[in-house]
Amino acid sequence: MTTQRGVLDARILLIHGSDPLAMAKRLMAEAGIAGRVPPGASVLLKPNLVVAKPASEGATTHTEVVAGVIESLVEAGIPAGSITVGEGSWVGDDTGRAFAVTGMDAFPGRYGVRLFDLKKDKSVAVDTPVGIIKVCRTVAEAGYIINLPVMKGHCQTRMTCAVKNMKGCIPDAEKRRFHREGLHKWVAALGVAVRPDVTLVDGMCGDLDFEEGGNPVTANRMLLGFDPVRLDAHVCRLMGLSPCAVDYLPLAAAYGAGDIDIGDDDIIRLNDPEPEAAASRSGRTVRRLAKLLRDDQACSACYANAIHALKRLDDDGELDSLPDLYIGQGWQGVTVDGVGIGRCCGEARRFVPGCPPDPESIVAALRAIRP
Repeated sequence: MTTQRGVLDARILLIHGSDPLAMAKRLMAEAGIAGRVPPGASVLLKPNLVVAKPASEGATTHTEVVAGVIESLVEAGIPAGSITVGEGSWVGDDTGRAFAVTGMDAFPGRYGVRLFDLKKDKSVAVDTPVGIIKVCRTVAEAGYIINLPVMKGHCQTRMTCAVKNMKGCIPDAEKRRFHREGLHKWVAALGVAVRPDVTLVDGMCGDLDFEEGGNPVTANRMLLGFDPVRLDAHVCRLMGLSPCAVDYLPLAAAYGAGDIDIGDDDIIRLNDPEPEAAASRSGRTVRRLAKLLRDDQACSACYANAIHALKRLDDDGELDSLPDLYIGQGWQGVTVDGVGIGRCCGEARRFVPGCPPDPESIVAALRAIRP
């Protein structure tokens, strides 16, 4: 389960778009994943099906993302019978129901792959820097692991993505113990016990601040990387968070699960955000924050970054007395008296550059002009 070393190992591929199946296949091809799978290896795909909800609510991995990964592997000659889609939903929910609600229960008939509820698996003991963790045997014995998390907020850890997604690979008793004995410490140690070979992040519409969904933020992007800690560090920045604000990330780096440091040169952008209007405004908190934006044809990436920036200001009680905020291609070439967010709003009296600007830059700019 160790990551194969290569030129992409320290880098992250980023793609924008609205077709998750095609985007997943493009990422798989660009990273040459099928060629990295050892001959004859069993392949485990680990989506996030924490609850039985459709991906549109911001909690679970899009079915099309998993389908794109399966198709990429099978089209490259990897036997469908060697591929397992495995997950163990959180304590109190039913994995089989999650497979059905998301439509992944059609995969065996469509592709010939296996679905497996990891809650029904036996476990093996894996040593970590802080003690033994029981890991589902199917995971421990997999020849190649493809992690398919959702980029989303979390009520206890602020964000959840690559590292924490592997929590579905342990028995329910271990999940309870993690919470009882210190969630951050044990999630960080899990990053050592189960380190996926590659991680493809579903960032299409992850929830703003809750792992169960309900407040999806349309971002229409996906990422791929070989270092789950580094991926999570970048995801934090996309959500307007410092990586060190998520306690398990510096711990995971200290334990040897990956590297928390990341620079702009580590991000390989395969394309630019699509010039379409952001599609989703659902969720009460997202709708409330969106009312602060003078949105005219904002692309999803710029819109999502602005929402995450406003959420950070909201968390700190700093939303009062903000000037008019302009965002979107409809403001190109228009002089406005307010703050423009992104390159399209460059004629605003003050603007935050970038395409899209990151949430951290938006937060810093808005704090600088507060009375």
